Parts: sequence; structure tokens; C-alpha cells
Amino acid sequence: MLVVVFSSSTASDDIVELSGKLGLTELGQGLMHSVLETSEKTDDGKLIKEAINQGFGAFVPDFIYQQFVQNYSYAEKLYGKTFVNLVSGYDADYVGRNVKIPEFQRELKKKILEKVETLRDEGLVNEDFVITEKGMQLAALVLYVEELDALASKNLLGERLSERKARYGDKTDTHLFRKGDRYRDIAIKRSVKRAVRRGHATLEVDDLETFERHQHGGLFVIYGLDASGSMKGKKIDVAKKAGVALAFAAIERKDNVGLVVFSKDVKEFVAPTNDFGLLLRTITAVHAAHETDIVKVIEKAVELFPREEATKHLLLLSDALPTVGKQPEEDTLAAVAVARQRGVTVSVIGINLDEKGEQLAQKIAEVGDGRFYIVRNLAELDKIVLEDYYTAIR
Repeated sequence: MLVVVFSSSTASDDIVELSGKLGLTELGQGLMHSVLETSEKTDDGKLIKEAINQGFGAFVPDFIYQQFVQNYSYAEKLYGKTFVNLVSGYDADYVGRNVKIPEFQRELKKKILEKVETLRDEGLVNEDFVITEKGMQLAALVLYVEELDALASKNLLGERLSERKARYGDKTDTHLFRKGDRYRDIAIKRSVKRAVRRGHATLEVDDLETFERHQHGGLFVIYGLDASGSMKGKKIDVAKKAGVALAFAAIERKDNVGLVVFSKDVKEFVAPTNDFGLLLRTITAVHAAHETDIVKVIEKAVELFPREEATKHLLLLSDALPTVGKQPEEDTLAAVAVARQRGVTVSVIGINLDEKGEQLAQKIAEVGDGRFYIVRNLAELDKIVLEDYYTAIR
């Protein structure tokens, strides 16, 4: 099992187990058709996604407008430039330069109201301007498409296989035919080419090549998403996308993926599953707030692992030290030691950690018999998460 933990904090003291079914096929046929048929602008989905990433679940037009007019600098930090662009229809810098002009204020108020009314008319927010399930689905679809585009551009959609060979695994390289190989595994095209190069008029036994097959061992993946306040905005967005990449890659390989979302307490969790839609929907809804308690996510992840013999691995991502408890560092290392005793290895991904943070992260990786990664460029986060996942497979 692999647990990937991301540091950011979410506001909620409850633990909620989510349920529901939306597979890859349903995602493509159901979600895309039912949502996009009634929403021509994917910008609406981006707007909802951005609001969630900034910690907001509602679009009250008068309140948004007042925030912009009263203190635009604060509002821009609160909502983020992308949100400002999408909700107003204007570039954020342009809004900042003109927000004190009465004529522009009237136009700005009108634009915000029109956008929110559009969201409401499309059923993306309700009468109280709160994001609906349909709005969440649209935001999830946008998150999914954005990350798949990113994976394709980085050439990360290919599968890396373990080095262990198996009789019924996946076809990869070839070797010369030998006694015991199955005839169905003979690489016909390569064998014919080999015979031609040798000048043989017929295909002989020593011309035959056979596909090698590599074993895909079972793996349980739990993605632990730590949603602390410091992860708000861009960090939580790329952390979510890395989670989508992990879920996509693992489920495509027939592995089961789980999720733990936490801040001061564990908020939500999904036991390892092949339900990609459920994972996508849950990841999309995560927003950042409060402090970080890494101990609780480690304990919850260990609890969610099945009792059976399997590869168990926890990947912990954080941009700061744990801040909850009288001795958070000692408690964290103790929790990692317990996890290791129960067969769970622990890796750490640190986002721009300070020196003290790097030292703790290295200790966690050492105690957890895992790996330690430093992220300097957020755009590389999904690549690092997948690298750790593929390493866990081997």
C-alpha cells in the first residue's frame, strides 16, 4: 500500500467517510456529457475550483463586490488573481488600477452579479449561492482534464513496470525463444524481421523471439492530503492535481487507491478503492485552513491499510513542520516508527522546507525506511509523486 500525504490544512473537526460510484467510463460518458451539455464555459468550472482552493464554498455577489471595493489589495490576497479574473471578466491588475473609479465600480458590480446569476441559472450554485453537487462535478472535471493535459505534456502517462518477470504479466521486451516459452508469446513481427536479416527463406526456431512479461504486484495506495492553511491557493491546487495523477496511474494499473484529508483533525477519508470518480470528487472538494497534525493522518492511514500481506507505503508531503501538540516532532517520529513496525514505509516530499524542516523530513524518511524529496518547482510535484509510486511498485 502507498499512502501519499500532502500538507495543507482544511477546516473541519469531523471525520467523514465518503461513498459513491463513478468509474473512469462513467466519468467520461456521464460527467462530461451531463455537465458540459449545460455549461458551455469551462471557465465556470475553473472559477468554482479556484473558489474551493481559496477556501470558499459560496458566491455572494454583494459580499464579493464589497471586498473588492473596500480593500482591493486584501481581496486579491484573499481570493487570488485567477478568481478575480474569472468572476469579474477583467484582468486582476486592471481591476486593481480602476477599482476606485465610480463608473468602473458600477460595471464591476454588474459583471460579478451576471457571473453569479449564470452559475445559479446553470445549477452550479443554489439560491443561497452555495456550490451545488453539479458545481462540484464541473470543478472535478476541470481538475481532471487540466492534470491529464499536464501529464501528457510531460510524457508521464506511460507505465513503468517492475523488474520482476511473470508468466502472465504485461508484454514488454523480447528474448530469444527458449524451451518453456508459450507460443502465444512469440513476437511474430520481430521474429520475421530477424529471419529476413539472416537471409532465411523460412522462419526457423533460432529466428524466434518471445515477449517478456513483467509481474505487476498488488499495491494499495493511500493519498494523504494535508490541507494546512499555508497550502492555500496554488499549493493546494497542484497537490490535488498530483493526487489525481496518482489515482489515475494506480487505478489504470489495477491498484486500489485511498485518500485521507486532514488538518488539525482528519476530515475525510476513502478506503482503498478503484472508484476513480469518488476519489476525484473528494480531492476536488478539499480546501485549506488551520494547522497541521501529521500524526493523525499517519495513524488513520495505518488503520485503513488491509491486514493482508501487501506493499504498504506512505508518501508524506508538507510545506511546514507539524504544529499541533506539545512535542509535535517527537510525536510524528513515534507515529512513523509504529507505522514501520506494521509494515508501512514512509517517504517525504518537502515544499521549500526550512533547514529545521528538512532535518525532520530526513529523519522521517530514515525511520520510515523511505525516500526524501525536495520540491523547488511546484510544476514538478505530480512527477515526483508518480516517481515515488513507481518506486514503491518495484
